[in-house]
Amino acid sequence: MTRCTSRARHGLQAALLALWGLTFSGTVAAQWKWRDASGQVQYSDLPPPPYVSEKNILQKPQTNQRAAVAAPEASSAEIGNLPASAASAASVPAQVAPAKPAEPELEARRRKAEQEKVAKQKAEEVKAAAVRADNCSRARTQLRSLDSGARIATINAKGEREVMDDKARNDETRRVRSVIASDCK
Repeated sequence: MTRCTSRARHGLQAALLALWGLTFSGTVAAQWKWRDASGQVQYSDLPPPPYVSEKNILQKPQTNQRAAVAAPEASSAEIGNLPASAASAASVPAQVAPAKPAEPELEARRRKAEQEKVAKQKAEEVKAAAVRADNCSRARTQLRSLDSGARIATINAKGEREVMDDKARNDETRRVRSVIASDCK
């Protein structure tokens, strides 16, 4: 019975040792190392502050790239507490990294939306052109009827039939010609 207990104990110790090793090996691999404004070497699992220049970064983690985050503007009191080289860097707004390329799916959706918008505009233009062509055709037919000299009758608001006199015919002819001028291009 003692043997089983000691084997179990050794197995448990080995598992804990492996777990401990994995725990600390991950944090060691994700360490940042940089030299601050006073020349001191700093270590952290977080990236250095934005005012630390790239040349002062001594080590980056293998798995992560330094995230370029826009730093908030530092107040004059905060700048006064920093060393001179860091204070001048903190007073300048941090540069924002260029935008990451969009994910392919989002880019495809954006392109599809743009294509649909262009197609919709073209369809509206085609529809408007068809309406203009129809108006042009009707106006030309009406102008031929007016120029023929035949008597033309219209229905008034009361529902009664009225024959166009010369003044009404001339007014209608001017209106029809303006429609032709605008729609028959």
